[in-house]
Amino acid sequence: MAIRLNLLAEAQAAEDMRRRDPVKRAAWAGALLVCMMLAWSSWLQLKATMANRDVSRTEGQMAAFTNDYQQVLNSKRKLEDVHFRLAKLHQMTTNRFLNASLLQAMQTTTVEDVQLVRMRIEQTYGLTEEVKPHTNDTRVIAGKPATATERIVVTVDGSDTSPNSPDQVSRYKEALANSNYFREALGRSNGVSLKTLSAPEFSAVNGRRGVFFTLECRFPERTR
Repeated sequence: MAIRLNLLAEAQAAEDMRRRDPVKRAAWAGALLVCMMLAWSSWLQLKATMANRDVSRTEGQMAAFTNDYQQVLNSKRKLEDVHFRLAKLHQMTTNRFLNASLLQAMQTTTVEDVQLVRMRIEQTYGLTEEVKPHTNDTRVIAGKPATATERIVVTVDGSDTSPNSPDQVSRYKEALANSNYFREALGRSNGVSLKTLSAPEFSAVNGRRGVFFTLECRFPERTR
């Protein structure tokens, strides 16, 4: 009977033991896990890059919308300022002092033996500068626009040459105060006041004996 000898049996057994080595299997498993972790990390990095790109695009759109919003606010403020100025101009146009109306009222208000000598109109304006809005700690204090206060004083000099002077001075003063123009223009708080009244003397104009007087009409102050 023939006997077969396998001279490579020992080498094959050693190779088989090496293949079945648990350390090698663990190394392969670890390498596989590392590859899977690298793939997952790469996928997460790709998602983060895409998310950052979307965030950057969204922030750019928000910045553009913010700029547009600021432009709209600036345009709105400019429009409100124009409307405010137009309203003030319209108010000044409709409420301004007219010399023609005053002269018409003086011509239609007469008293016998009273003669007007001179009339003066003083029209002054007091300007108040603009107060810009500012911040006091955390509280915003609103500003105030510039204003102009109008002051008008009408002074009338005249003479009373009536036989019973100065009785006509009081009648003329009442006639002015009760006229439609001065009653509406002066209001209730203001009126026609007698400032000066001279002693009886002869007038060089008409040679008649009479008195000279000064009346003052102080119009209410108007702030615009």
